[in-house]
Amino acid sequence: MKNKIIVQEQIITIIEDDYISLTDMVKNIENGLVLIEKWLRNKNTIEFLGIWEEIYNTNFNSSEFDGNKTFAFSKLNIYLVEFLGKLK
Repeated sequence: MKNKIIVQEQIITIIEDDYISLTDMVKNIENGLVLIEKWLRNKNTIEFLGIWEEIYNTNFNSSEFDGNKTFAFSKLNIYLVEFLGKLK
């Protein structure tokens, strides 16, 4: 069942009781989708999503997630090192 709430005059869809539409939250913000992309690349977000899936998804493959998480974090570190190197 879909419900809607209004936050600061913005309609946000809630699906069932625990899924909130991120795209609804940012659709009236300039570059809102970029904010979601940045949030999804954040190390803490990845950790949070892994824990969420472990709790709520009975089919969650934690071994596969851990492998992908390790790969993502290593890529993140490579990009960070490259970026910091350009600042010198």
